[in-house]
Amino acid sequence: MIYFNDVSLRHGTKLLFKDMTWVIHARDKIGLTGANGTGKSSLFSLIRGELEEDTGQFSMQKNITLAHVAQETPALAMAAITYVMQGDAELESLQHAIKEAEKKDDGIRLTQLHERMAQIDGYAAHARAARLMHGLGFKVGQEEQDVASFSGGWRMRLNLAQALMCRSDVLLLDEPTNHLDLEAVIWLETWLQHYQGALLLISHDRDFLDRTIKIIAHIERQEITLYTGNYSAFERMRAEKMALQQSSYEKQQREVEHMQDYIRRFRAKASKAKQAQSRIKALERMQMITPAHLDSPFSFTFKNPEQVPSPLLRLTKVAAGYGEQRILDKVTMGLLPGERLGLLGKNGSGKSTLIKVLAGEMPPLLGQYQAAQGLRIGYFAQHQLEQLHDERSPLQHLQMLNDEASEKELRLFLGGFAFRDDMAMGAIRGFSGGEKARLVLAILVYQQPNLLLLDEPTNHLDMDMRHALSMALQSFEGAMILISHDRHLLRTVCDELLLVADGKVQAFDGDLDTYATWLTKDEDVEPMIDEAGNTGKKEQRKLNHERRKQLKPLRDRVMKLEKNMERLHTQKDDLAEQLADAELYSGDQNEKLKQLTHQHGLIQQQLDDTEEAWMQASEDLERANDEG
Repeated sequence: MIYFNDVSLRHGTKLLFKDMTWVIHARDKIGLTGANGTGKSSLFSLIRGELEEDTGQFSMQKNITLAHVAQETPALAMAAITYVMQGDAELESLQHAIKEAEKKDDGIRLTQLHERMAQIDGYAAHARAARLMHGLGFKVGQEEQDVASFSGGWRMRLNLAQALMCRSDVLLLDEPTNHLDLEAVIWLETWLQHYQGALLLISHDRDFLDRTIKIIAHIERQEITLYTGNYSAFERMRAEKMALQQSSYEKQQREVEHMQDYIRRFRAKASKAKQAQSRIKALERMQMITPAHLDSPFSFTFKNPEQVPSPLLRLTKVAAGYGEQRILDKVTMGLLPGERLGLLGKNGSGKSTLIKVLAGEMPPLLGQYQAAQGLRIGYFAQHQLEQLHDERSPLQHLQMLNDEASEKELRLFLGGFAFRDDMAMGAIRGFSGGEKARLVLAILVYQQPNLLLLDEPTNHLDMDMRHALSMALQSFEGAMILISHDRHLLRTVCDELLLVADGKVQAFDGDLDTYATWLTKDEDVEPMIDEAGNTGKKEQRKLNHERRKQLKPLRDRVMKLEKNMERLHTQKDDLAEQLADAELYSGDQNEKLKQLTHQHGLIQQQLDDTEEAWMQASEDLERANDEG
């Protein structure tokens, strides 16, 4: 169907592929992966005829219909559904031909054209286009709005709908989920599972790849290697190959040790601590997938916040919206240290509005917004990419935050985000969307927040950067709220899910698979709202409220003891580091050695007592929960 025979391809002077031999068959479902700049999009350009091979031979079977997503959409004064229907070129040609035949009153030609329209199900095309638009998040009634009335992100959805409208033999999709929310992503993957042609997909969304493709074509060192299976299978196979290398093994062990350090602090009762349990689950998966990312250029962590007040922030009966339009109403919620919340909800339900209110960027229409003294918010949203200074370098962006930091220190920090050498020192004017997103994240991490508010942080980020972000968030000690269409990120960093719907924010009793099932079946959401939410039973809500009040002292005690253990562990580690100094054991340091040893013993005794008290408090809390 599509043939590569010893093909080599260059972009300028850079060699992307050499001696590539590959056949893409009808109905192959292929995920194209590899680091940024390895040539994924250039391969698409070759298939579309926009580039020519440098050596070898590239060819395609005749009469193949190829579909891809246009990258630009002009501000057209044309109905959106008409624009989408233009994706079916034969349909548009037939409609034009029918009009011409009608003008000429050519009955024979009209009969032939109408027969062909019936064969391609052309009379149902309008309904098919409407279904595509609704699946991608457009509301009923928006079909007839002009293309020009939509924002850039929604025009990209129109481009995607236009590509899906085409009755193609081959579909090329380059990061199709970047402008979609979770609901549209779930709809699209279901559509692709039923697509009858060959699919070539570039995506950095692990779950999306797992559900839509059956072959991974990985580009590395100017070669394409094929792996049978989905992305998770590829990751395991590549991890096994890389784990054979001793240096890779040693680096993985350092990564694992970083995760295990936290777990060891709660070794006696790790299952009793939510954060420790979360890290145990992450470690189990990390040990499987980390080797596949050992050659990643990204490595960073969140430093512990200087202080983490409790609660960090509280909303009381808050209403929020735009002008007369109220999107959220009577929202009451508090954020405690260590909470990791993922926001779910259909497009337009108010997820981003809630994040803006929490970030202090949108004042409530009604209600109270109470922020703790010492609250430091790290807020990520797509509009912040546009607020970067194009004429300044990544280094200068950090110097704006801290003009006392040394250039060496800042460049070392930026290196963890792959801003090195000229990239760290040059103006960002030519940066891609992914590079700007990385810079915004670097700025956010550098400020040491104690509350993270992340609204689609993975848009434009490649797989390695997403993995690095996931690992960094696992070690974050403050509170976090996340909106993302990347389900893998939601699973690995969030302990609880909240549903934003009908103006309310409520706990969601289920996982992401439950949520996907509800979306596809359009079930009533009420049975999935847990007891912390609005079950419609007034008496039950009252009992739950009283119960939370009763449990609060126990929860507060557990949290206080956890903080004390953190502090004591830090002091113990500092003393251990001093005791490891070889000079301390020379003859003139006996008094200092004796003093440090005594302090170390006292700290160890305090730590043992605190851990015992924490274990007892955790058991008391669990018992109280079970009795309820």
